[in-house]
Order: sequence, then structure tokens, then C-alpha cells
Amino acid sequence: MAGPREGAVYWLHRALVVLCALCWTSSVRFVVGQTGQLSVDASPQTARKIPDKMFGIFFEEINHAGAGGLWAELVSNRGFEAGGPNTPSNIDPWFIIGNESSIIVGTDRTSCFERNPVALRMEVLCDSKGTNVCPSGGVGVYNPGYWGMNIERRKSYKVSLHIRSSDAVSLFVSLRSSDGLQKLASHTITGGKKQFTNWTKIEFHLKSSINNTNSRLQLTTTKTGVLWLDQVSVMPSDTYMGHGFRKDLASMLADLKPQFLKFPGGNYAMGNYLRNAFQWGETVGPWEERSGHFNDAWGYWTDDGLGFFEFLQLAEDLGASPVWVVNDGASANEEVSTARIASLVKDVVDGIEFARGGPKTTWGSVRAAMGHPQPFKLDYVSIGNQECWMLYYRGNYQKFYSAIKASYPDINIVSSCDKSTISPSNPADLYDVHVYASSANMFSRTSMFDNTPRSGPKAIVSEYAVTGNDAGKGTLVAALAEAAFLVGLEKNSDVVEMASCAPLFVNDNDRRWSPDAIVFNSWQHYGCPNYWMLHFFKDSSGSTFHPTAMQISNYDQMVASAITWQNPKEKSTYLKIKVVNFGNKGVDLNITIAGLGSSIKSSGSKKTVLTSAAPLDENSFQQPEKVTPVSSSLADAKQQMGVSVSPYSLTSFDLLLEQSKHSTV
Repeated sequence: MAGPREGAVYWLHRALVVLCALCWTSSVRFVVGQTGQLSVDASPQTARKIPDKMFGIFFEEINHAGAGGLWAELVSNRGFEAGGPNTPSNIDPWFIIGNESSIIVGTDRTSCFERNPVALRMEVLCDSKGTNVCPSGGVGVYNPGYWGMNIERRKSYKVSLHIRSSDAVSLFVSLRSSDGLQKLASHTITGGKKQFTNWTKIEFHLKSSINNTNSRLQLTTTKTGVLWLDQVSVMPSDTYMGHGFRKDLASMLADLKPQFLKFPGGNYAMGNYLRNAFQWGETVGPWEERSGHFNDAWGYWTDDGLGFFEFLQLAEDLGASPVWVVNDGASANEEVSTARIASLVKDVVDGIEFARGGPKTTWGSVRAAMGHPQPFKLDYVSIGNQECWMLYYRGNYQKFYSAIKASYPDINIVSSCDKSTISPSNPADLYDVHVYASSANMFSRTSMFDNTPRSGPKAIVSEYAVTGNDAGKGTLVAALAEAAFLVGLEKNSDVVEMASCAPLFVNDNDRRWSPDAIVFNSWQHYGCPNYWMLHFFKDSSGSTFHPTAMQISNYDQMVASAITWQNPKEKSTYLKIKVVNFGNKGVDLNITIAGLGSSIKSSGSKKTVLTSAAPLDENSFQQPEKVTPVSSSLADAKQQMGVSVSPYSLTSFDLLLEQSKHSTV
């Protein structure tokens, strides 16, 4: 993905979006009366199986998607490492409670963690009595989390921290409102002079009696002395599958039924500089021992709580195949030559052993110690992130390819080069494609793979998105253009193996890129129109594709596809017909289905429509369901039927088939 926008350019872009919106509003007029014919060939002879992993998701640490988002940790900069290794350092976003007459707060390199040497040092000058009495409530520090912590009534939060002191300790730990005036829950840590001479880990649970969506963690004392703190964590006990993922956001991913999860980026995987690239080995093991790193591609610190192990675990929890993007020795500003790439190649092979090795192997034992003795099913490795143009990419790629295949011949390796460069001397199992375009251009790309040679490696379209003036923060028209593109991928699924949109998440407090599929803050979330669009394709993976033909005079703004899919819960089979209307004309469409092996049941079929009053409509926290699918029963479903298709809409017709032999591949 491209780098972050500069401030002036960004605001000019936003102004153009507003101007574009005004133009759309004043110029769009819905036209009715157009008629057309859609023919569906459902015969077994023309049917084709869509790949099992056709549609998935791509996660990149951008927009605080993970840190302060999907990863449920509530404390930001929990290890005090974000200010850098040199001390004293910046402790942002921690704040000091009390002035310099009562407390001196800084950092030093006295932590018990070798890879995380920085700790917080609090020298408390005041006391509960005497000449220098501490202010009411004590002195100390507080952490607001990622733009406020969401603390929910009756839910449990696990607090963990490390303490050292040569004095007796009386530390008051509390969850409070953002101004500190309202106490939500609290716990007091006490100990004699010798109890905390060495670093000691303390763990306990807090439970609030009220809700507060903008809370903070506060650590205060009224006892004079010197106190060190490190690795301070607050985690909700109620996370997705119990594995640390924010439940509401992970559930939104699960609802898409993704067949693969590509991670961790994107530019995040490569870094602007190699020292800030995602290093998988630094992100595994106990979270306190993870060094964290500066995400220089998108401008913020991450503690790496969401590491290599967690990505693999998330994929497993979602029932998706992990697709690991590895650093190929390149960043935005640097490149390792092929003569010096061997250590990076070995590191990737070690990473595969961490994921797939037995519990007694060197790296498999590390995974087993983390609570997952059984190997993860890692079958895809992507070499780099669109660096084919760089000087050493092809030479480095060959080294990675040979080493991985020598140890794991079954792994599918993805090249960043296009199909024309792949040959027996430069092999690949798949090749990566990224598509970023305006809505009109994206709609036209429904035929992008029509003329692709049908032999050789298939494409993984791992990043696609509508960008530009009419994309906004996620508009209806952008979603429709992407839907048309996906219809084209279904049609060409004999040469396209996988596809996923980008970016997936955005924390509304830190928009580095727009649009995104899912928007959230500390306590709210909603899906953008393109998120809801993806629901129309979640049953396509592994289904049976049927050719279609559209005939409409003087109107080229509609595309369609048809699949047969099975609902395992209902033990039923549907013929799904999807129609994208990218234009301002309503269409009366006559649908004819030929070659269907089963009859359509008289009841149980439905029609689902994604549309809105205007093509630039967006969802928001105020109107989270302004643009969402609406379903209704389809009483007159049959092999020849007339339907109405609204302007600027995505419509699916799920026709319930009788339980008999039906077209499958």
C-alpha cells in the first residue's frame, strides 16, 4: 500500500471529496423504464468449481487496526519502550499525576527483561503525613489507552504489572473515568520493604459496576520512596475464542466466512527501513519479552502483542488458511543484496518451522510452550510486497523459493512479479496482484482477467480497493465498483485463486488511509458499504460457477454472475444470482435459467439488496446501518421470472432448489 498522505495534500483531497459529493448530488437523476435480459446457463457441462479459498481477508497493521483495535490490550505503550532505548525517554501516552514537588517520573534501563530494558521510575517525594503531604488521591501515573478504554459493567479485566522497590509498597491501581474523578474499580498492592526488592509480577482482576467508554488506568501512591514499574497490561477476560482478540471486531471478520487470512502487511511487513520491518521472531514468546517496534510505515508504536503466533491463531479461529507475507530483504528505502540474503532466508525457514514444526523441534517447541503443541496449517508464503521492480528482488526470491521448497515442498509460494515473468527458471505457485483505482476504473476491471492465459500459475489479488474522490470514507458507489470487480474474478476464477480487499480496519481516531471495510473506536464499530458488499460473496468459495449473459440496449452499467452453493446448516442448495447496477437507471430484468438439474421450490427463496438514496452515501457511528443489505422473500421464484433492479445497487437472488440431483462440479 502507498505511504501516508501529507497533511496539506490530505486536506486538499478531502475538499475535492466534498466538491465531488456536491456534484454527484446535483447531477444524479434516477431513470426508470430500462429493460434487459439475463440468461443463466446452469447446465453441468458449462459449470466450473470456484477455488475453495477464493475470498479471504488481508490484515495490515495500519490505522491502529491491531494495536488499539483487533488486539484487545487496553494499555498503550505498556512496556515504556515507545520512547526509544535511550533514557530518560518520552513515556507518551502515560501522564504524570502530581507536580515536581511531589513526584519525579522518568525512565531508566533497569528492567528485568533483556529485550525490553526500559522501565518506569517513580521517585515519590511526598507522603501521607509529615511536612510534604501527598495531594488527595496520591501521585503517580495514568494511561488513557488508545483514545480511551472501554470498561463494561460486570465484565472482568485482567491487570498485570511488574514492580520493584527497595521500600515498602502501597500502590493503588484503579480504572477511572477520563478525568479521574469517578472510580470504576480498584485494587491495592501492598508489601513490606523486602517483598519487592527484586522484580515481581503481580496479577489480579478488576470488575466495574458501571459502563464507561472513555476510561483510564491509574497507578497512585501516598508513600514516599522509589518505585519501578514495567509491562503494565489490562486485558478484557472476554475475548474472541479466549485468544486476546476484541470480540466484536473479530466476530465481524468471522461473519464474512473468510477462507484465508493474509498478514501482516503490506508496507508494515517491509517497513520504511529494515530495522522497523516486522520481525516474526521478535513477536513470539511471552508478551512481556517481546521488544515491540516502531511501525514507521504508518507512524506509530506497536508492542507486538499481535505477533506471528496470534496471526496464526486468528486464522485458525476463523477457519481460514494463513498467508504469511515475509520480508524479502527490502524496505521502502533499503535493499539487501542477494549475496547477503542468506540470514534472512534462514529466518523465514525458521518461521515456517515455528508454525509447522513438531513440538520437539527448535522453533516448534517455542510454539508448543505458548500453548499450541499441534502445528498450524501454514500452506502459503508470499515473498515480499510488490518489490519485483527492485534491483535484487528476483535474485533474492530465488533464494527464498529454493530454501522453502527444499524443506517444505508443499508450501505454495507467491511471487511479487507478474505472470509474464514466471518461468521454469523463475518459478512460482501464485503471483500477487494489487488493484487500486477510481470507482469507474474499478468497474471497468470486471474484464481485467478475461484475456489472461489459462495455463500457468494463478493470481492472488491480495489487495484491491476503490480510491479517489468518490471513495470518501466508504461510499455506496465504491462498494458497487468493487462488487463488479469481484463478479469479474468469479467469472475468471480459473485463473484467479484468491482475493481480498484492503485495508480491513480503521480506528476512527487515526485514519491513515480511507476507505476501509470496518470502522471502530474504543467501544463502537460499523461496517462500511464495501464490508456489507463482501457478504454477497461469502458463499462463493468452493461453490459452482455458472456462465451468464446480459443483454440491455444502450446501457453498459450492469454485470452479473451466478453460482450454486450449499448451506450446510440448512442442508439446502441455492442458485445465487448477483446483479450489480453501477448506473442511475432502474432496470426491469427478465431472468432465464437453462439447464438447471433441480426445480426451484415454491417458497424459501429470497432477494437481498444493497443500495441507498444516493451513490455517495456512507455509514457512520450516527447512522451505522444507512447502507446495509435488506432481504425479503421472493415468492415468484422460478426459472423464468421478471425482477426489478434498482439504480446504484447490488442485488442477489437466492433461489432455493428442490432436494434432488443438482449441478455440482
